[in-house]
Amino acid sequence: MVDLPGLRAARTGPVEGRARLSRRSVLRASLASAAALTAGGTLAGCGTAAAAGDPRTVQLWDLFSGADGALLNDLLRTARPDMPGTRVERTVLEWGTPYYTKLAMASAGGRGPDVAIAHMSRLAGYAPTGLVDPWDTDLLAEFGIREEDFADAVWRRTQYRGRTYAVPLDTHPFIVFYHPAVARKAGLLTGDGALDQEAFSAPERFLEAGRELAKASGKQGVSFGYVNDTAQGWRLFYGLYRQTGNDFALPEGGPVTADADAMAEVIAFMAKLVDGRTNPRRLDYPASLASFTNGQTGMTLNGEWELGTFRAADPEVGAAPFPTVFGTPAIYADSHSFVLPRHPGRDEAHRRRTHQAVAAILKTGQIWAKAGHIPAYEPVTRTRAYQRLEPQTQYARAADHVVLDPAVWFTGAGSDFQNAMSQVLQQALLDGLAPDRAARAMIQRINAALSRPSPA
Repeated sequence: MVDLPGLRAARTGPVEGRARLSRRSVLRASLASAAALTAGGTLAGCGTAAAAGDPRTVQLWDLFSGADGALLNDLLRTARPDMPGTRVERTVLEWGTPYYTKLAMASAGGRGPDVAIAHMSRLAGYAPTGLVDPWDTDLLAEFGIREEDFADAVWRRTQYRGRTYAVPLDTHPFIVFYHPAVARKAGLLTGDGALDQEAFSAPERFLEAGRELAKASGKQGVSFGYVNDTAQGWRLFYGLYRQTGNDFALPEGGPVTADADAMAEVIAFMAKLVDGRTNPRRLDYPASLASFTNGQTGMTLNGEWELGTFRAADPEVGAAPFPTVFGTPAIYADSHSFVLPRHPGRDEAHRRRTHQAVAAILKTGQIWAKAGHIPAYEPVTRTRAYQRLEPQTQYARAADHVVLDPAVWFTGAGSDFQNAMSQVLQQALLDGLAPDRAARAMIQRINAALSRPSPA
């Protein structure tokens, strides 16, 4: 059975073609976890010891609290018939650096849970170092989970040296939300009530649409919260930069190959988007949420994870994939995924039980979609029940064009890298740093990260 009352909250043989766990990666994980423990966290009480002797128990670490945590409990209840005899025990840990350092330390010592949630953008720091084991795709297929069930843009990031090291639960893209009444008055909706993507299909068109939203609302147009935020600036920038047809080439040791002119063009557009004229300028994350929910702006730029917040304020709230502003479809996103923390000599029967449990959870993605997340297992998104979800179906196609952080060890959700990039972007958007200088500063910081040795 699925054990929901057993939910716990923490207080704060080699495979061919895969990297062995190096002494340096073990040391790095140990140091990272030591820092977390010094700060007041603890690996005690995580539930692994309590469940280790029960062959029916699949131990799951995740970072979902609040509404998402409750939904995950619902997923487990619904999945129960597809994993008979299995007891799933959740351990909820603090999001961000505390979570990933504890996961790295536990994996380095072979003491992690059976399965854990990780952002796909962090996989490049785990698979090459041997901190996670590969999935058995034949075994997943036996339980109805196949590669063709996932969008190519997401599945490609699960791979390392020809093996699958993550199984995506969802895609959570950076999108646009809007108040339909205001957008309609501004002439920005199509005949079927969807957002007119053509009206946002170039930098000046996007800015003009913001001006029209401001006129229609009698207030302001587009809100974006970035001040003192560790990720929002990067999310908007990287999605737009990929729309220019460029990416960063990040060889170990550096230097980065990047198009500084395209970077500057994107930064200049972002600065105009928050110039304080028809769109508000000095918004932090909470203020951007408030400006949209209280009707001060007609549109906001944010992740789909805020759907519940916005729908509570406006039950008719609209949403759409982030418009293609610079020519090439690309939408910044990440993916909550299942990974297998390193376990030398993993018991085959228990390994099979873990694969079966994850397969069962993926098939209940309709429940997870209620939070706004796009189920990664695409058979769910093709059901009639999913097609009735609004506004989720309005942006579901974003999964076809998602771009995640560059696949290097120092990037990803909650990383210092995202924070460093966002700091430079704030200087350009808020303090007047020239776009070309901001681009050069970002390149310098990327090169500094590349100069540090990879733990792999």
